[in-house]
Amino acid sequence: MGRFGLGIENPPRCHMLTFRICLFFFLATVLSGKTFTPKPNIILVMADDIGTDGIGCYGGQSYATPNIDKLAAGGLRFTHAYSQPLCTPTRVQIMTGKYNHRNWTYFGILDPQERTFGHLMKEAGYNTCISGKWQLQSYDPPDFPNADRRRDKGMKVTEAGFDEHCLFHSWHTEDKGSRYANPTYYKNGELVEAQSGKYGPDISVDFILDFLQRHKKGPSFVYYPMALPHWPMVPTPDSKAWTEPNRRLEEDLSYFKDMVEYMDKLVGRLVSGLDDLGLRENTLVLFYSDNGTHLKVTSLMNGKRIAGGKATPLQTGIRVPLVANWPGVIDSGRISNDLIDASDFLPTFANLAGKTIPSDWHQDGKSFLPQLLDVPGPKRDWCFFWYDPRPGWDKQRFSRHIFALDHNYKLFSDGRLFDIRGTGMREVRLDTRRLTPPAKAAKRKLQKAIQRMMQPPISPAAQILVDAYGNRID
Repeated sequence: MGRFGLGIENPPRCHMLTFRICLFFFLATVLSGKTFTPKPNIILVMADDIGTDGIGCYGGQSYATPNIDKLAAGGLRFTHAYSQPLCTPTRVQIMTGKYNHRNWTYFGILDPQERTFGHLMKEAGYNTCISGKWQLQSYDPPDFPNADRRRDKGMKVTEAGFDEHCLFHSWHTEDKGSRYANPTYYKNGELVEAQSGKYGPDISVDFILDFLQRHKKGPSFVYYPMALPHWPMVPTPDSKAWTEPNRRLEEDLSYFKDMVEYMDKLVGRLVSGLDDLGLRENTLVLFYSDNGTHLKVTSLMNGKRIAGGKATPLQTGIRVPLVANWPGVIDSGRISNDLIDASDFLPTFANLAGKTIPSDWHQDGKSFLPQLLDVPGPKRDWCFFWYDPRPGWDKQRFSRHIFALDHNYKLFSDGRLFDIRGTGMREVRLDTRRLTPPAKAAKRKLQKAIQRMMQPPISPAAQILVDAYGNRID
């Protein structure tokens, strides 16, 4: 009978899904002595600007994150999860399951022609909700050079596959207001501006819990792209300065600690809400981040000072937390060293929903459902990155980076090779004229990975180099 204890004869055909995943879908499955049912509720929490250096269960020592740590202790912690170095690249990749060179247009834009995991899960019969930050419809301010080419060119959240939404920055940059104190939010088609005395991240969680209350029968898919702990560094309701209303938008780097800890508090409130609603046992909770910690922030991790690497292709810019918790299904205290990147979420959700990804959707991701269930399955041998956040406001300092990595080495398309061995943030550039046999083998493997990934389809925007204003660079 095996670990699952299943007695199935002549199981139905499942097209693209593996037989092992089919078993998961067709009846309650016994795992570690407990049962679970197909089509669980899924909540994906994606923090904004926090690397592994900011989370206690990864060795972070500067901020208290007891709720995230508790999820890890009671579930699965990935040590080699990666994102893109900056928010839009990750958000576009995670929602579509494609690497950025296949769907990139402009910063702050999701191509309206793309299909998202919202569409996928809705088609699979899920109630779908997004709450938090959008910033994928219009980004450049009107006076930015060539802004007229890009403003209002992105996907509207109402067309992204979500039944309900409650979001900061759904329209133009100059209209977005505050995401923190006295926030402006777009809630199910209604723009609610400058809500005095309110705190934006609280509104996001309130909306999610209300959505789950109204859809207790499920299944529900919730995408929670957090605002925290992104700049500006301002007080939270737990900060001493919050007691003085005129200081609630006061900016100071010292508030970053309060923001990280309030981020963790909201994760705890979300999980407690699931318990209160009786949904905890059949809900997979994932905690992830869109990129590394802000460049101006230095954190203590395993006794070492770690400078934030946001927006850079350094390990501190792309190595991020990924924690999975599903009571009774994911065994407590597990740690996985397998490689995971942002493109892998969509196929994982498709497997969980019993949904075959349409054949006309190009996919670069690899499902990590086997890792969640602790069963044999295909694993990544490398992750690929195409990173160029231009054009867009405030992107003048950026350039294009194309690279691939495995557990031990990182190779750029221009031939630079780095030793990245270990779970820390080390990067040592190697002399490619004096490589060890393992390093030579890794270089060959990663070269092939880059060559393979740079085959069509490639978006028109990725086929040329441009500056921050969208002007072609010859």
